[in-house]
Amino acid sequence: MDKRLRLLLFMLGFVTITFAQGKKITIEEIYGGAFKTKTMEALRSMKNGEQYTLLNFNRGNKSSSIDKYDYKTLEKVETILNSADNDAVPAFSSYSFSEDESKVLLATELEKIYRRSKLGVYYVYDIASKSVVKVANAKIQEPLLSPDGGQVAYAMDNNLYIFDIASGTTRQITSDGEYNKIINGVTDWVYEEEFAFVRAFAWNANGTKIAFLRFDETNVPEFSMDIYGKDLYQRQYVFKYPKAGEDNARVTLHMFDVVSGSTTKIDLEDPYYIPRIKWMNNADYLSVTTLNRHQDHLKLYAVDAKHNSVSVLLEETDKAYVDINDNLTFLADDSFIWTSERDGYNHLYLYGSDGKLMNQITKGNWEVTKYYGYDQNEDKIYYQSTENGSINRGVYSIESNGKKKKALAVETGTNSASFSADFSYFINTYSSATQPFRFTLHKALTGAKLKDIKDNRELADMLKGYDASPKEFSTLAINGNDLNMYMIKPSNFDASKEYPLLLFQYSGPGSQSVANRWGSTNDYWHQMLASEGYIIACVDGRGTGFKGRDFKKITQKELGKYEVEDQIAAAKKLSELPYIDEDRTGIWGWSYGGFMSTNCILKGNDVFETAIAVAPVTSWRFYDTIYTERYMQTPQENASGYDDNSPFNYPELLEGKYLLVHGSGDDNVHVQNTMRMVEALVQANKQFDWAIYPDRNHGIYGGNTRIHLFTKMTNFIKENL
Repeated sequence: MDKRLRLLLFMLGFVTITFAQGKKITIEEIYGGAFKTKTMEALRSMKNGEQYTLLNFNRGNKSSSIDKYDYKTLEKVETILNSADNDAVPAFSSYSFSEDESKVLLATELEKIYRRSKLGVYYVYDIASKSVVKVANAKIQEPLLSPDGGQVAYAMDNNLYIFDIASGTTRQITSDGEYNKIINGVTDWVYEEEFAFVRAFAWNANGTKIAFLRFDETNVPEFSMDIYGKDLYQRQYVFKYPKAGEDNARVTLHMFDVVSGSTTKIDLEDPYYIPRIKWMNNADYLSVTTLNRHQDHLKLYAVDAKHNSVSVLLEETDKAYVDINDNLTFLADDSFIWTSERDGYNHLYLYGSDGKLMNQITKGNWEVTKYYGYDQNEDKIYYQSTENGSINRGVYSIESNGKKKKALAVETGTNSASFSADFSYFINTYSSATQPFRFTLHKALTGAKLKDIKDNRELADMLKGYDASPKEFSTLAINGNDLNMYMIKPSNFDASKEYPLLLFQYSGPGSQSVANRWGSTNDYWHQMLASEGYIIACVDGRGTGFKGRDFKKITQKELGKYEVEDQIAAAKKLSELPYIDEDRTGIWGWSYGGFMSTNCILKGNDVFETAIAVAPVTSWRFYDTIYTERYMQTPQENASGYDDNSPFNYPELLEGKYLLVHGSGDDNVHVQNTMRMVEALVQANKQFDWAIYPDRNHGIYGGNTRIHLFTKMTNFIKENL
């Protein structure tokens, strides 16, 4: 490696951490919550733009309250509801307002299903009368108040219902719902996981129509998992899971007329996926996003709900795939804002209500990373981007014609904004690699800071007493690209000595692990290892995000090829440094990162001596349709792309020490992946270590599970690297 490698070390902010030698970080502290950061509670801006509400918990009497605060003063001005003062209201864990903010929907007894879905018991609280009504006498999903607050639509047992608050009566919209067959109004497993939404129905602006999706899972293959629990016999959990190349649910769009009670199927020319529906401002028009199976051809439809007629607003194509997001925003006249990578980077575009492009709003060799919204009165679009470097994030405003751009929060590091409903204010969340989260209040038009709200000074002060080192950011020239990298060295680093190297990475399409922001709990584990004499490095190779379309999408149809080449090349180049022991190189990762670390110790067996794979994919044939086919097409079309980079097809290449870990209750990356890898290694007569955590899902947590897992990983590294 170039000995003149430039290291960029960020030491920013008014409570940045001074790193020094001190006491050792322990696994029990890390995964027991000793280093938790203070956060801003999820606030909801009131429609007046001057006030916001927070959900507060009183652990003493196990009550919850909705409190109203003023943006200017940050002082509490009113308690809207306190469960301790109302015998009819149990303690609630989340809430949402009706459109006119006269009623509040309260969630209690929440029960998790998958990553985003949950069941719960819900109540409606009338703020004026202080009356409370229970929505249903059973656990339901995704309740949503009508615009006038008079009704609640919800899903239960795969069917849709409407509850009338005044009369206390319930109407059933659908009746064909059946587990593992027909779903109305909520998504199936794969839509929830990969298109990131659960509620698949929506009220129009005047509450006269409900648009909803219906999933016919009849032909989707079933997957089963044994749940061991504590009973004498395990039980089997069976659910629909479409693996790459298999049948997906057939999804159709339907329109329910609230007045007549009639339901009409909308003809969308038989789309393969319907990943988004969204009503326009005109109550008679619904927008619908569809995708073909390859996800490289998107159509945005306008549905006339009066006549149930359909027209195409825009089409988007890409040689690889088109991303799905929630950035679509309709202006007052139903012209709309859209994001696209069509010029090579993700940018904002303005379209007329007829679907014709009016202008590109943002331009440059950088990416819009979040779209916050549009202020119609000031003609201001607010967004986050990488304009100040791909590992940083800044907050900006710009007019819809692409002029008068203004930097609002761009301190080097990561800035993220939460705007008031009328875009008068925003709360900025800032962090860097050395600055824990701090929260400040700003004027939206100018970006001027009004107040400091909260910081993590106590955490910063506490960490000064620990043996820790800063992340050193740089770029590494690999395979024709300057790849973003960070390195953590021991606090007593001595350039005349040699240290073992442990690479950490995720590497999945569009991801980013090298970022100038406050880290996760795993970063503390890396600090702990650095204090034990290891150098930790992380390199974002080809296929990761925020450096343009071509860099991200080069891995198309070849997941695990270019990313693995880059990690192997990075390890080789870093081993050329005089302070790296080239005979002691390891790599680890979770999920996609476990897929990568497994491939690296096999294909890079002359480079890596050690690897840890947690919950890895070992063949993309085992993973779901939407994610896998987006990047790989189907196994029937691209067999070599699937098999050439599936590690259980070449277990004989294993030479180093390998630890394989999985949760048996992983509904996402099934333990089948690990079992097939184990069998392949056994038949190749290759020794390895492995661990299965009973009934644990993809996150492998609960009780002492994380402590046990990372203790095992730590011991493995100390013994083998």
